[in-house]
Amino acid sequence: MPVNPVKVGEQIHALRKAKGITQNELGERLNVAFQTVSKWERGETLPDTAILTDLANVLETTVDNILMGGERLTSYSRRVTIAEVAEGIACFERIGELLGRDSYFYLGAIEGCDRKMNIELEKYLADPFSREAMIAEAAVQLMMNGAYVDITDIKKSFRFEHWQNIVSKVAGERYGIK
Repeated sequence: MPVNPVKVGEQIHALRKAKGITQNELGERLNVAFQTVSKWERGETLPDTAILTDLANVLETTVDNILMGGERLTSYSRRVTIAEVAEGIACFERIGELLGRDSYFYLGAIEGCDRKMNIELEKYLADPFSREAMIAEAAVQLMMNGAYVDITDIKKSFRFEHWQNIVSKVAGERYGIK
């Protein structure tokens, strides 16, 4: 499937707007002029390959998502359930149980998450709503990386309707999962 500059531009525009970033701000973050961003969004030019990864990072998406104009490739890298995602999150606690909460492995994992995600992981794990927020975030990240999450599984697996709605919306609107 060839790259369609107009669809790429529309996708960049939609992602930028969703993040609340102006063309000027996006240009500054990428060290390009706002006119360059404007040309991308109008489909006149495509972003240089050297900048695509940075563009995807700023827009919190993948290069594939940008170049496909937001359309999802039909093949998925794997299928994952919300229960598996929840089990992955629970593994942090399990490390503490198995190796001890004073283990460098546990402390390193917790400190790494705290720093990278700007949270207090142990507090998030203890609060059911916050725990589901992490499961929702992990599910969205898996979809960003090509995983398929069944919409029915999403709707039945979250206790909190808030997270169910958010993950369902992302699955449908961003990744075409119905």
